[in-house]
Amino acid sequence: MDLTQLLSWACIVFTVGMFSTGLTDLKKMRESKSADNIQFLPFLTTCLNNLGWLFYGTLKRDHTIVVVNIIGALLQIIYIVMYFLYTKQKRLVVLQTLAAAAVLVCGWLYFTTVLTEGEARLNQLGLTCSVVTVSMYLSPLTDLVAIIRSGNVQVLSFPLTVATFFTSTAWVLYGLQLNDYYIMVPNTPGIFTSLIRFYLFRKFASTSQGSPSYKPLHI
Repeated sequence: MDLTQLLSWACIVFTVGMFSTGLTDLKKMRESKSADNIQFLPFLTTCLNNLGWLFYGTLKRDHTIVVVNIIGALLQIIYIVMYFLYTKQKRLVVLQTLAAAAVLVCGWLYFTTVLTEGEARLNQLGLTCSVVTVSMYLSPLTDLVAIIRSGNVQVLSFPLTVATFFTSTAWVLYGLQLNDYYIMVPNTPGIFTSLIRFYLFRKFASTSQGSPSYKPLHI
């Protein structure tokens, strides 16, 4: 097994593991028969992100990207369906899902009809997916600032932080090996935000009590 294959398996294992942390919320919803205190948009945006990267991986003929994002998209769809079953805000969920579907259709039409040249299409799609991924990694920075001020790390998930760190590192190394900056660059913030979280755990964990909650893909 060469280095590329090793990194490929690492990306698949670590990423699927990170996506699977959403099963914690799934269990909570089934036990409580409620979706209260669980966020819906991370499931939806992650699903869109998975589908975007799936298209990128298909165009690039990269089986690692394809496999990871097929599994990721299927898991997010399961989370979305279960959330819909247990939430009291079904109308809002339907509207948000329809809006996401509209964005997905517009993106699909653009990349399949307007932009048809192979290299240009791959580059623009890679850039789009990279921007979305970076924004998802950086979106919780305001939460980290609030944690620093309060000294309370109960809202952070240590297993998710570990999974994010290894997942981001694996993808950065994989992108480096393939010389693909669209894979390498957007995953770099995941390493830094994870390191910040590790620091916060070390500084504040001893003063916090209780089990941390999970916020899917707020990394």
